[in-house]
Amino acid sequence: MCYLIALILLLLPQVAAAEDWEDRQVFNDTANGVQLRVISSTDTVLFAPFIEDFVAANPSVSVEYLVSGTADIYERVRATPEAFDVVISSAMDLQLKLANDGFALPLEDMPVPAWAQWHDSLFAFTSEPATIVVNRAAFEGQRIPETRQGLIEALRERPETFRGKVGTYDVRQSGLGYLFATQDARVSETYWRLMEVMGGLDVRLYCCSGDMIRDLADGKILVAYNVLGSYAAVQTEGQDTLTIILPSDFQTTMMRTVMVSVATRQPEAAELLTRYLVSNPTGSSESIPLPVLPKSGESEQEAIGLNPALLTYLDVLKRRKFISAWENAVIQ
Repeated sequence: MCYLIALILLLLPQVAAAEDWEDRQVFNDTANGVQLRVISSTDTVLFAPFIEDFVAANPSVSVEYLVSGTADIYERVRATPEAFDVVISSAMDLQLKLANDGFALPLEDMPVPAWAQWHDSLFAFTSEPATIVVNRAAFEGQRIPETRQGLIEALRERPETFRGKVGTYDVRQSGLGYLFATQDARVSETYWRLMEVMGGLDVRLYCCSGDMIRDLADGKILVAYNVLGSYAAVQTEGQDTLTIILPSDFQTTMMRTVMVSVATRQPEAAELLTRYLVSNPTGSSESIPLPVLPKSGESEQEAIGLNPALLTYLDVLKRRKFISAWENAVIQ
């Protein structure tokens, strides 16, 4: 009995850790070779085609794919870099901070444009805009807004329609949400006016794009602000009631990045997967749901830059000031 109790106590932390992921899936689990541990902010349904094609081409490798939030990934990798082989996140600033602080293994001769990498240790491989997604029914007989200012006007004109029905990121919890918010605020003061309007309408706050889109599809909200384009496209497919808006005033486009943990126990296989991702795979699947990074220089002008400026709002005092201003606007 004492042995059984001891065994249970030993296993409890492992069980708790296993339940701590948003999702976990093992690809090619029958492989007898190397197992890679990948931590990622991208939902499995969106990333599975990449992994499936990779293990098909490398049958001796299995991949344990673990999904978590962007801020959580940052904290986990800093705390236990040896626990992961490959790190994938849409929060470019947090990834750059990890790489800059020495948590990424440098890789030579990666097929990535200079503007889409950082010191041969962090590499962009997809690019997509933040979007506004709306329920068409809420705008029946009304013009669907094409800009942030247009959205402000629409919300102000019919506050009772949209009260409690608008969603966006909780930037205190979401690394990607914080990145989008700081970039929006750098470009235009319209962002702060929009946040004040949303706050006055009892905005619903979310950790991630997937949850926002699901509530939008279920009718719990009517407007979702700054949703990742890929999530919007996949989850709105076949739903005529939802419309994706690419704001014409300015677009905030992020690049999803990948790095190999400096403490990886499988450096060769981890590099192999990283090279596969940045090589613009089209795969054998019917479609890759994430837009791969263009090779032309056009994306350099459109996307958030992978440069030291990303670290500005990660400064403790600047972050505290930004969060305080955001709370004053949104938490009313």
